Amino acid sequence: MRKEQRIKSNDEFTEVFKKGQSVANRQFVLYKLPKEEQKHFRLGLSVSKKVGNAVTRNQVKRYIREVFRLKEDILFGGNDYIVIARKPAATMDFFEVEKSLLHVLKKARVLKRVK
Repeated sequence: MRKEQRIKSNDEFTEVFKKGQSVANRQFVLYKLPKEEQKHFRLGLSVSKKVGNAVTRNQVKRYIREVFRLKEDILFGGNDYIVIARKPAATMDFFEVEKSLLHVLKKARVLKRVK
């Protein structure tokens, strides 16, 4: 993902947590905050030490980034997203992560209709 598509600072995370809406399933929590002035979406990730060791946490983050990269064309731009991974995400492979994230994104109503 490009640098301008990342949420890094604590202030930006706090803003999304306070002003945004959240949707969740067993594996992930998704916060979304609409930003009218942005052309593309931005993504922030949070994977706690409860999820696993550093290797596992980094793998989960790579999977999440890849799902967002692949689904970039069907996601609404102009939103900030924060994905929080829960414990069950540690044992999932890429396709399970993709399915679970798409479920959360559909619940949040941020996917464009594909014909």
